[in-house]
Amino acid sequence: MEYQEKLLTREKVFRDPVLNYIYVQHQVILDLINTKEFQRLRRIKQLGPASFTFHGAEHSRFTHSLGVYEITRRICDGFLRNYPTQEDGDGLWDDSQRLVALCAALLHDIGHGAYSHTFEHIFGTNHEEITQEIITSPKTEVNQVLSKIGPNFAKDVASVIDHTYSNPQVVQMISSQCDADRMDYLLRDAYNTGANYGNFDLTRILRVMRPYEGGICFEISGMHAVEDYIISRLQMYMQVYFHPVSRSMEVILDHLLRRAKELSANLDKNDSTTPYLLMPFFKGEFDIDDYLKLDDGVLNTYFIHWIDSDDKVLSDLADRFINRKPFKSVEFNDETKYLIPNMRDYIKQAGFDVTYYTEINNSFDLPYDAYDPNKKHHTTQIELRRNDGSMIELSKISQLVSAVTGKHLGDERFFFPKEMLSVDNNIDLFEPVYQEFQKHIKNDELIN
Repeated sequence: MEYQEKLLTREKVFRDPVLNYIYVQHQVILDLINTKEFQRLRRIKQLGPASFTFHGAEHSRFTHSLGVYEITRRICDGFLRNYPTQEDGDGLWDDSQRLVALCAALLHDIGHGAYSHTFEHIFGTNHEEITQEIITSPKTEVNQVLSKIGPNFAKDVASVIDHTYSNPQVVQMISSQCDADRMDYLLRDAYNTGANYGNFDLTRILRVMRPYEGGICFEISGMHAVEDYIISRLQMYMQVYFHPVSRSMEVILDHLLRRAKELSANLDKNDSTTPYLLMPFFKGEFDIDDYLKLDDGVLNTYFIHWIDSDDKVLSDLADRFINRKPFKSVEFNDETKYLIPNMRDYIKQAGFDVTYYTEINNSFDLPYDAYDPNKKHHTTQIELRRNDGSMIELSKISQLVSAVTGKHLGDERFFFPKEMLSVDNNIDLFEPVYQEFQKHIKNDELIN
């Protein structure tokens, strides 16, 4: 369906450190930005606890969402300028799809919650499902803005998030192996963490991107720019997203929320420190209104209160999270995994509850995934368009990408309290335990 929406009398711009200017030309985009649901994203960090490792990583889901919108806008402009549709079914760009694409890009992360991925793990929420609910629920300001465009507009925008929208070009702009979402978060996260290896040539990639009947492809002349993007993504996952300290803080956050949930049944209803905004989640009886009341600041406020809790585990974990006292960790493999029960025994002997003070955490990423007919779920692969118009999949022609295709890169780590690595020569009741524990660690690895 075609949707038309009035343009602003004069376009509005947002100054951006990564994309320079973000241009808003449609009234509906400005109205969506000004909704309370979208403004909430200012209060949710894009990288969650990673700011404990990379102190510059204070940027929000708000800034990322604007960035994804802007990159999508640039893609639409390029498609309209160079590949406008001439007749139905020609596989070129129909600019009547622009408004759906722009709104979906802007709203793609609106369902993210406080410390989103850890929160999802504990309470069983799903940010993509909640994104769709925010878009389609008549109770939200977002839905009220979208509904002014047309009765089915909100549903169409939600279907882009759900990957069921009828136009694959629009879906792949927002969600594919080289999309506006990934391109913005890589550049933005690299900028804010200082990790320069996350940079790639966005301008060149947008230049060689083009629509076709199956979605979006890239001119073969731009292969090296796409290669660079894939390797940049690999480096960001290995060096930033999977950093052991960031994962350690996520482990502490996870265990802190689990402990609070366990204690919630016995909380004093008259206690001023009772986390009323979290109670619906502890009980598993929350709705969209409960969800939208939470942000990183709300959780941090509760954590500060919990430092004074009578429960020693809750108090200690809250202190470790708020005041950045990460767990330590060691890498292990199939040959050394059998040692973990023994390591847990040492930790227990040292006075720690292993339920809350140990964790096995694995972080693996697939840098690039080519089509496999044996898989149930397929990832949209990157197609390159050759001079004669035929397509070839990226890893078939790029030796660099082929080397990482289908390979899950990352590690498994065992997390434990830093105290277990104590080398203090003072008399300590647990010194013999520490020494036995440390015999099994060398060069950040678990050893026989």
